[in-house]
Amino acid sequence: MSVTGPAGFRAAGVAAGIKAAGARDLALVVNDGPQQSAAGVFTTNKVKAAPVLWSQQVLQERKLRAIVLNSGCANACTGPGGFQDTHATAEKVADVLGTGAIEVAVCSTGLIGERLPMDALLPGVDTAAKALDAGEQSGLDAATAVLTTDSKAKQAHRAHENGWSIGGFAKGAGMLAPNMATMLSVITTDVMISGADLDEALRAATRVTFDRLDVDGGTSTNDTVLVMASGASGVEASQEEFTALLTTVCQDLVRQLQDDAEGATKTIDITVRGAVSEADAVTIGRIVAEDNLVKTAMFGSDPNWGRIAMALGRAQVEIDVDKVEIATNGVTLYADGATARDRSEADLSGRQIEIVIDLHLGEHAATILSTDLSHDYVEENSAYSS
Repeated sequence: MSVTGPAGFRAAGVAAGIKAAGARDLALVVNDGPQQSAAGVFTTNKVKAAPVLWSQQVLQERKLRAIVLNSGCANACTGPGGFQDTHATAEKVADVLGTGAIEVAVCSTGLIGERLPMDALLPGVDTAAKALDAGEQSGLDAATAVLTTDSKAKQAHRAHENGWSIGGFAKGAGMLAPNMATMLSVITTDVMISGADLDEALRAATRVTFDRLDVDGGTSTNDTVLVMASGASGVEASQEEFTALLTTVCQDLVRQLQDDAEGATKTIDITVRGAVSEADAVTIGRIVAEDNLVKTAMFGSDPNWGRIAMALGRAQVEIDVDKVEIATNGVTLYADGATARDRSEADLSGRQIEIVIDLHLGEHAATILSTDLSHDYVEENSAYSS
């Protein structure tokens, strides 16, 4: 179950003809209320796609009736015409739902630089509206319609014992390096909550989940995470309870994104602890995650701590080399400025790899999720535009 798990939501995913192969490529998620609170976080890339610019505007009201998403075309770097296409898409959704365009967010994903095929997209909105349903299959259809290089749909749902729940889907397999956010994700909840509280909870949750995934250092032009609240459960929750469950759902989705990353043969968790600040821990973790020499070593199941030491040493943060410890899969290989144990003692033959870097300088820690750099990643991305 995903976005249709919480009460008050319907969804659809259809083939509108945006993708040449005829796969599902248009999703619609509708909030039937009684509340229509909403919040969103977006890419910090300075090159923002038209749908990001549009959705940032409409989210200023922290209210949404619907979200329309397409795959197969990013509608990024398409100038004023691309923004007009996004506006027209929102107007079309608003027309079929009997609402205003200011209550419709738009998301797109796919190849950068091409205009949307509006002659396919607009009729597709009609088709999606007719297919709207609150069933589990409709949620899966919507989650499937946003996929690009993903191999499978990514969904999550958690129910609270007090009778409300949170559900969501996400897409993303490459160009994953958030500084909030990465990928496209839609999250729904039937809890009663204001737009301001929803925004606060989303930012707290994404900071330690979506913002900690770094597959390849590429922050997308289209990254968007949106959450809508219907209030249909009639139940209020404390801000702490809601944020905690939202964080759990986001973490579930992030783990699925990590596992399905383009060409990944290894999932790598990089934990940096003992830092003087959380920001320092994040900075080091991200530098190690993005280092190609580290990533290729992991692909080769090589516990090459020297590459990890080299990478973390590039971080513009406080480090005492003689205090640093580096461990892979539970084996401390580097400590006190020198080799601690033979690298052959660390077994990296499995899919999951854990790198732990202890700076022994403070009390702060952070974990960055990443993957290896494989032949398949290079091959897939070299052929993507074809």
